[in-house]
Amino acid sequence: MTDKRPYHHGDLRRALLAAAAEAIAESGPAALSLRDLARRAGVSHAAPAHHFGDKAGLLTALAIEGFNRLADALDASRERTGSLLESGVAYVRFAAENRAHFEVMFQPSLYDQDDPEVAVARQRAGAALSAGVSTLDEPPAAEDAREAELAAWSIVHGFATLWLAGAFPDPLGDDAGDAARPVIRRLFD
Repeated sequence: MTDKRPYHHGDLRRALLAAAAEAIAESGPAALSLRDLARRAGVSHAAPAHHFGDKAGLLTALAIEGFNRLADALDASRERTGSLLESGVAYVRFAAENRAHFEVMFQPSLYDQDDPEVAVARQRAGAALSAGVSTLDEPPAAEDAREAELAAWSIVHGFATLWLAGAFPDPLGDDAGDAARPVIRRLFD
């Protein structure tokens, strides 16, 4: 439910990003408009443009935030469990719990891919995934590490994308991470 009270104080940039995530979760990134975003946040229609310039600027900020959140989730999982399996579960849970960010992050045509902050945040998320592969009991040889990272990413990203699309023919439960765990475990078989 959207809060109809006008925005009065605090971090307007943060409020606009939260409103954008809500709007994208409801209707997807293509339907997002700065005018609707301003209405949701209870501010003038010029406020989003003041902070982000245009829709691409807003989506760039959302992608940066998403990549950093993903890196945080993967790092926390690795530090807590030391398990690539649980890092994969964390990836899937991130997608389910941050749907709007996830949808924007992996559609680079929506945002400014050349923004230096995007590059740093994307690299940070990639490094967190790579670090997960290094937790294997028998980490891959240096020449095979990239393939192992791509395999791990493909499995968790594919599962997350199918989950978000509602594409699984049979119900797998209510928790995306729990549903993904036996699939991700296949990496180790």
